[in-house]
Amino acid sequence: MKAIYPGSFDPITYGHIDIVERAARIFSEIYVVVMENKRKKYMFSLEERIDMIENCTKHIHNVRIDFFKGLLIDYVKDKEIDVVIRGLRAVTDFEYELQMAMANKEMCPHADTIFLMTDKKFSFISSSLVKEVAYFGGDISRWVPEYVEKKLIQKINNLK
Repeated sequence: MKAIYPGSFDPITYGHIDIVERAARIFSEIYVVVMENKRKKYMFSLEERIDMIENCTKHIHNVRIDFFKGLLIDYVKDKEIDVVIRGLRAVTDFEYELQMAMANKEMCPHADTIFLMTDKKFSFISSSLVKEVAYFGGDISRWVPEYVEKKLIQKINNLK
């Protein structure tokens, strides 16, 4: 059974990796797909985000990395994916994610959405928080892999 874990991953965090690792134990193939959200302004290019995801998930044998610009459900239909994985950090994430899951189910009845709660030690981490702390010189090493930390610090230094 194939599943997709979509997101912007700007950048990928240990919370994201936790979800990928756990989903990879459940499904035969996991597509980690970088999606473009017109409402978001990204720090990293698409290529940089894919590179970081590849580096951070290379230990997971059944992960495929991809990108898509368009409706998630179009990708799901094209790749014949059975399940959409969505990570939840807190109750506040649920309302938005439920709305999206219901809309996706309406457009693609064969695909189900499964919500995975992130490990409690990652429940407060977001890519936005990581970027903000890094920007002000804070320690982000417990929230992102070393490769991501280096890329983020380098990016911030280039912006200043």
